[in-house]
Amino acid sequence: MRRHPTLALALLTSIACGGEAAPPDAEDAVAFVDGKADESGYSECELGAVVDHLNEPSTTWEGLRSDGLHTRAAKNLMLHRDGADGVYGTEDDAPFLSILEVDDVSWVGPVAISQLVAIVADRCVSSGGGEADVVFSPQPSREVSHLQRAEDLIDSAERSLDIAMYSFRDSGIQAALQRALDRGVSVRFIFESANGDRSDPEGTTSAKLEEMGIDVRYINKIMHHKFVIVDGPRDSVSLDGTLMTGSGNWSSSAATRYDENSIVISDAEALLRFQAEYELLWENSRDFVWNESLEFMPAFEIDPAAIAAADHGAVDAYFTSANFDVTFSSRYGPTFSVNRGQNEVADQIVALIQSAEREIRIASGHLRSRPISEALIAKVQENPGLDVRVYLDAQEFVSAYSHDLQVRDREECIVAAGSSEAQIADCYDRGFLYAYQLVLEGIDVRFKYYSYRWHYSYAAQMHHKYLIVDDTLITGSYNLSDNAEHNTMENVLVLRGEAHADLVQRFRDNFDAMYETARDTNAYQDLLDDVREGTDTFPIVFDSMALSWDEVDVLKSAMRDACSELNSTDFRTHPERHYTCNPAN
Repeated sequence: MRRHPTLALALLTSIACGGEAAPPDAEDAVAFVDGKADESGYSECELGAVVDHLNEPSTTWEGLRSDGLHTRAAKNLMLHRDGADGVYGTEDDAPFLSILEVDDVSWVGPVAISQLVAIVADRCVSSGGGEADVVFSPQPSREVSHLQRAEDLIDSAERSLDIAMYSFRDSGIQAALQRALDRGVSVRFIFESANGDRSDPEGTTSAKLEEMGIDVRYINKIMHHKFVIVDGPRDSVSLDGTLMTGSGNWSSSAATRYDENSIVISDAEALLRFQAEYELLWENSRDFVWNESLEFMPAFEIDPAAIAAADHGAVDAYFTSANFDVTFSSRYGPTFSVNRGQNEVADQIVALIQSAEREIRIASGHLRSRPISEALIAKVQENPGLDVRVYLDAQEFVSAYSHDLQVRDREECIVAAGSSEAQIADCYDRGFLYAYQLVLEGIDVRFKYYSYRWHYSYAAQMHHKYLIVDDTLITGSYNLSDNAEHNTMENVLVLRGEAHADLVQRFRDNFDAMYETARDTNAYQDLLDDVREGTDTFPIVFDSMALSWDEVDVLKSAMRDACSELNSTDFRTHPERHYTCNPAN
């Protein structure tokens, strides 16, 4: 950790002159003269981590005090954040938007900032010369979410921005892109929505980006990445850039409703690997064709030797693009064609599961991958004492009856396939939900449950895609499914070892918090009692709870018994219209 002798001396002096009787910072002291946080001697990661930590719901003034922050500053910071009612998570909250806003709080000055940086120092770990941090969702507002972090990163760009994004609907980031263009920054954008926008482009996000002067392109497969490379190594040499990647799209839902993670990392190997992926997609992309004055920028060649030279063992990255061959169609242009015999990402996850010695944590919106599910089951059978926990989105719940149906359908498909290995493989690769199979094997599975019937319009999705195996983290855009492996372009970032121990622990803490959602309350039993009373209207869309398979099954059965309308045609075909059910109807 960086040391600041003058601040340390100030702290020692305050202790010598009166112990804890007076806080070490004067009320009007400021840490950042003229508001220039970038000249403070602290890194952007450290200052950003301070803001993130203060905005985390688990942060309290008592915790800050016990971690080393002086009492007056700790109390004032939490009073500012929590608003007049003193409760975080309510309408009067005032989460911190920047480190300068933190510095403006009474009794927060140079020493308090030094103490806060010390508290979060491990979040900005060295990884082969770089730093790594994470922003989790949901956040109380856009201004403290990964969207603001992305905007800030774009504002820091000096040379280039290479963006690969599945979904983009954020005006703040769009404004930052315009500012980058105005500074002369080179911007490229591979956008999944461009494929659909091209049929009626007028007024679309893709068209607006091209009108700004950004070349927007798409590929012939689903482009599910969510990453941006800031000042990346297009020349294989400039390794001072920053990568942001994870599960979060650039949308309001990803910032404030869904469970997401977005890693910000400055690491040579990660930068080079993601830059190589970007160049592969860019070289084989298709033009959106809106602003015809834009000239196509040829892809850059990333030297494999540079990637090998940057390999330090703490970072890896894998991409499903390795499962595709590239051809050229005279009619359509570059075309990715899948090679189903290859499982680039699934193989890495299976190998990691097989290596587990202490624990496996899986947080995923989906679990529909046969090799990953079978590897998990085999590992638990091999080592019954292994601590394995799986947390999935509500849409992955499947009843015992529905599970038996999908098993029967797969068996009939295999019989019909005869001796064709390709057709048999297709039978296994269909959208099979493995959650109940894991439950039958005794694996601890919970669901983020928030509605009787799933619908995207109200779903508070568990949208993470990460695994923790002992001291290793895998996270990215990759859903645990064959669809992700063979129909979409995805990435996973692998972080391991002592260099990333704190970051892995933050993911572990995130998992533990999600796994206990509402379990310290009576929310489940209260809802179940309301349903079983059978007299009043009860909610079928409700606050999220982490429930076991048995708990979900009991609740769904009780709701069906109490209200026959639940399975009516209207409720089934238009779930977004129905948030409650009335037993009297």
